[in-house]
Amino acid sequence: KSRYLLGGKAMSKTAAAVNKVMCEALSGQPHLSVTPDRGKEFSKHAQLKKELKRVTFYFPAPHHPWERGTNENTNGLLREFFPKGKDITDTPEDYIQRKYHELNLRPRKCLGYKTPYEVYFSKVLHLA
Repeated sequence: KSRYLLGGKAMSKTAAAVNKVMCEALSGQPHLSVTPDRGKEFSKHAQLKKELKRVTFYFPAPHHPWERGTNENTNGLLREFFPKGKDITDTPEDYIQRKYHELNLRPRKCLGYKTPYEVYFSKVLHLA
């Protein structure tokens, strides 16, 4: 609901590598559900569900991107920094985290022009 971004760089696009990053990012964070796209890197979601406890995975129907609008919008925002087809193998993890932080401080119309940070942490920032 807050659109707050958490994540990191997986060593490969395998389900095991993606699970590891998701588990590290979500451990200790309040989370109720995850709505991934239908990529094969999410095929071991049951294992992640066991590790995170009480998280529900929602998989929309194939070829229905409108059922996961936040996911699609976030992918578009991330493409500003990481264009499709660009190899990020040599991109440092701290650079990726800085870009997540930038997006978390960007006001969103859908949040009443609050930032994801403000909504997630229930704090008011004075960005102007």
